Amino acid sequence: LSGALAGKPTATDDLVERLRGTNTFLPLRDARERPGQWFISALKNDSSEPEGEARNLVLPSAASYGRVLCVAAPPGVDATYALAWRDALPRGAALRPGLAFVSESFYDYRNPWHGLAALAPFVSWHTRSGCAPPARWPLFQNGAARSGMSGWLTTLAQAATGAEMVVEPFATPEPVCFEMAVVFRRNMEGLSKERLRVAYDFMRCKARAHCGVVDVPSKAGDDPSDLRVTLLFRSGTKAFKDEAAVTRVFEKECAHVAGCAVTAVQEDNLTFCDRVRLLSDTDVLISSHGAQMTNLLFMEPGSSIMEFYPKGWRERAGGGQFVYRWMAAKAGMRHEGSWWDPDGEPCPGSDDVLSCYKDRQIGMDADYFAQWAAKVFTMAKERKKFLAALGVMAEEGPRQAVACSCN
Repeated sequence: LSGALAGKPTATDDLVERLRGTNTFLPLRDARERPGQWFISALKNDSSEPEGEARNLVLPSAASYGRVLCVAAPPGVDATYALAWRDALPRGAALRPGLAFVSESFYDYRNPWHGLAALAPFVSWHTRSGCAPPARWPLFQNGAARSGMSGWLTTLAQAATGAEMVVEPFATPEPVCFEMAVVFRRNMEGLSKERLRVAYDFMRCKARAHCGVVDVPSKAGDDPSDLRVTLLFRSGTKAFKDEAAVTRVFEKECAHVAGCAVTAVQEDNLTFCDRVRLLSDTDVLISSHGAQMTNLLFMEPGSSIMEFYPKGWRERAGGGQFVYRWMAAKAGMRHEGSWWDPDGEPCPGSDDVLSCYKDRQIGMDADYFAQWAAKVFTMAKERKKFLAALGVMAEEGPRQAVACSCN
């Protein structure tokens, strides 16, 4: 009799099977909803908790009735999801232990600026949640699974979280369920200025620690008011036509300021840590508009940025051309203005100035550059002298320690 009972399903087994039967997989991208609401559309109300965080979902939660998130996203097939109780997961599902950072973004994860917009909300939430390291990163772009981030973003994420980035591959048809997941599906929507500044400060501090950059203010030399100017060049599109001539203009103006030194480098030749070291040691960044400007993240708050554009951007590029102006302001830095190249060959047969000009290279106006540099360099030097006199530089160590802490 006992043997017969052993093979007979219990009431609990029956209940589990019934619950499994309620697991309904829905399109991860719900075409009936508008952008920003179609990812995991069954859950409508994102939370901005803790206060000031970007809108997010934490699963399991009361909103999901204690159910965990399960996703099936095999290659070449539209992704689907279900909410399931942990004891009644879909058949064949694998449960991933630990915390998963689930990102849905309109942008890709290759461009540093685009990827930073996706990463910042996680970092802010991470600092408010005891800095628990994520075990997994399920990444989606417009509802489609992505295999990873760029090397720059991956290293920054690993430095910030203290854990290796393991991107969920979704390599098989079977669903994957996550023991705990925090989902950001609207990038930085809802993230307050204060929390974004905390995230930027935290990433800067962790990146410096990762790269062994310490005592940043003391690197200027014997005089803490010495001025460090960096020309961060890029190759190809949006590059300066004559880097040597541009460098000479800024070196000449730098020579008029006591303790001023110019470093001119090609961003393509630098590793992640090279960039962290260089920008940590920069008071004035001079660069053309482009993804390489995202490295301003590693500069000290209060530093200055000078930005340059090819012809056509001012007329047709729209608000997106100001992303680094906005980033500088939110990171506590000074965007000292922009120069748009007024010259360029005509675009025959085209009324769309931007598509013709946006990826061209940038010329120069030596007189304007010199006058602009003289003003920016002089003001930056005076600010550093003032801060040095107040002893602010000596207080940098404790401030950095606070920036690196969880709260």
